[in-house]
Amino acid sequence: MTHTTAPDVPAETRQTQPAGPGRVADVTTTLEPVTGAAAPATRRFLVPVAAAVTVVLWGSAFIGIRAAGFDYSPGALTLGRVLVGTAALTVMAGLAGKLRLPRGRTLIGVVVWGVLWFGLYNLALNAAERTLDAGTASLLVGLAPILIAVFAGLALGEGFPARLLAGIGIAFAGVAGIALATSSGASDGVSVALGLAAALVYAGSTILQKRLLPRVDSLTMTWLGCLAGTVASLPFAPVLLEELAVAPASATLSVLYLGVFPTAVAFATWGYALTRTTAGRLAAATYAAAPLAVLMSWALLGEVPTPVALVGGALCLTGVLVATLRLR
Repeated sequence: MTHTTAPDVPAETRQTQPAGPGRVADVTTTLEPVTGAAAPATRRFLVPVAAAVTVVLWGSAFIGIRAAGFDYSPGALTLGRVLVGTAALTVMAGLAGKLRLPRGRTLIGVVVWGVLWFGLYNLALNAAERTLDAGTASLLVGLAPILIAVFAGLALGEGFPARLLAGIGIAFAGVAGIALATSSGASDGVSVALGLAAALVYAGSTILQKRLLPRVDSLTMTWLGCLAGTVASLPFAPVLLEELAVAPASATLSVLYLGVFPTAVAFATWGYALTRTTAGRLAAATYAAAPLAVLMSWALLGEVPTPVALVGGALCLTGVLVATLRLR
């Protein structure tokens, strides 16, 4: 499969051919790095900084959801977060002054991506964290890279090498462990299923995003996708208004934090890094989000997953590493 690049797409967003069979880490296409020897040293320094900011903020999102989820229902929390995120991204896009709206099938693809990623993903994760602690939810969502590899094997003909199958088996054992106990020590299959659904939507959205990036710049895509997620979440507006009137200030501040930082800022830094390094290399950084979320949940919320859930989470992460990292 080859991709054509629109004439007005920046040079740094051009993509190479898809990875061959068995190359799971880069999944689909990989972005050409533009940070060669001639690139300014400050730019080479800013790429890992941008990636680190994204990972930390995405890890903190699990904490913010848990903090706001006691006073805001899943639908209201979804709408509140993406509404604030859209407003923040509008300001950022206005300051950047380079929005170029796509047309035709590309526009439809971005809208679908936005509804999935900003709407459905948030709704599933918010519902899961009604009973799951933030750390356990982050460990389940951390399965997304292995699901991306599975999608690549099915849809892109990249096959199922032995290490992918081994990783799937290890991760499945981890999910089974998490399903046995949450932080309350009680089995909650529905919440675990919702966490897995969030990971599934995450993986599918990533595949779709990689297909669309050659045709639209990352800031425009993020802004338009968040706007699409906001429109799709508007049916929850009456509930949001009702809950906003009675929610404590701390919960509302958590919603504002989720919209500005893990949504607007984190996606902006992610897009900056993604256009300047390979997608596979950048994706490896997201493995740190789940352990960070567990630590932040313990420090800020006093929540610690049960030993069984921690062992299950460790197995999930091990399975992801086995399935997606190539030995050199």
